[in-house]
Amino acid sequence: MHVNYHAGQRVTHLSVRNWKNFTQLDADLEQRVFLIGPNASGKSNFLDLFRFLRDIVSVGGGFREAIQRRGGVSAIRSLAARREPSVDVTVALGTSENPNLWNYTLRFSQDKQRRPRIEAEKVLREARELFSRPNKEDVDDPDRLGQTFLEQVNVNREFREIADFFNSVRYLHIVPQLVRDPDRSVGRKDDPFGGDFIKRVATTGKRTRDTRLRRITKALQVAVPQLRELELWQDDVGRPHLRGKYEHWRPQGAWQMEDQFSDGTLRLTGLLWAALDGAGPLLLEEPELSLHPEVVRFIPQLFARIGRKGGRQVILSTHSPELLQDQGIGVDEVLLLIPKGEGTEVRVAAKIDQVRRLLDGGLSMADAVLPHTRPQRIEQLRLWEE
Repeated sequence: MHVNYHAGQRVTHLSVRNWKNFTQLDADLEQRVFLIGPNASGKSNFLDLFRFLRDIVSVGGGFREAIQRRGGVSAIRSLAARREPSVDVTVALGTSENPNLWNYTLRFSQDKQRRPRIEAEKVLREARELFSRPNKEDVDDPDRLGQTFLEQVNVNREFREIADFFNSVRYLHIVPQLVRDPDRSVGRKDDPFGGDFIKRVATTGKRTRDTRLRRITKALQVAVPQLRELELWQDDVGRPHLRGKYEHWRPQGAWQMEDQFSDGTLRLTGLLWAALDGAGPLLLEEPELSLHPEVVRFIPQLFARIGRKGGRQVILSTHSPELLQDQGIGVDEVLLLIPKGEGTEVRVAAKIDQVRRLLDGGLSMADAVLPHTRPQRIEQLRLWEE
């Protein structure tokens, strides 16, 4: 799909009802977004909303396929949505100067045969309505409500910029065991957990690939002791591999394949590749996993530079005190996910008086927000064997 959305464009606002953990979600989003919350509060489900929008417009996807991948409407709809059967999503796209360049709304439920059904779809361009569904043709032919206009190239020309933007969303959460698996790429494409990661590196144009690997190597040389080179290499049967050259007692050094890389090396390599791959929103789950705390401290600065250079939006979840020690993190960049009896509440840290007071008193972002994610009665874990 040809990308023609404006440079620096991002999701500026998100309004959601009955999406998984969230019975109601209404939040402004900055260029960097840090999702903070206890386990099972919905951080992954928050990120999955962006993946859902991408699935709608991606090749081989579509509205019905995106719903099916998530187990159907019943699996998506919040368990707390007792009275309202539909799921509502409204996304604003724009820039800091024009935060409402586009507004896209999708409301859906399921029919008596449990098939996904669009109840409403609407696009606004700078507050001017381009279309609203259901229209007369939808009423005459209800089967049309199984597809969004957004995914149909024969009707979305006037607002294809939205489809291009959603298609640019990238999610990568490297699972090292999948990267090391020799059969990792069989049957996998765009695997969000890295099963086809090396294959993706191999199929990237040589010039782009070599440039990215050189930049990644420079970072790895700082973070990974003794690593001196990183390259793509093919074995005797043509299977691609990543291999690194380490300082060694041998004068020429020693080469290691990806199956010998540490979890941290693989995860950092994937993180850096994802940061260089594309211009649309980048979604990351707990990028601190397997990384040394001193490396983690520099992750916010890495993504701040990406934002300044290309305007790319980064949305990440984290539990890491080291990551949140960065003093450059703004109070409006942090979203706290707070589980309640009727679903998870999402609050911008800037609007929590206690957080602001702690920051004004000189505490770090980690000290100000992580206590809000502390599970109640955590002390009882020490009694679990008794």
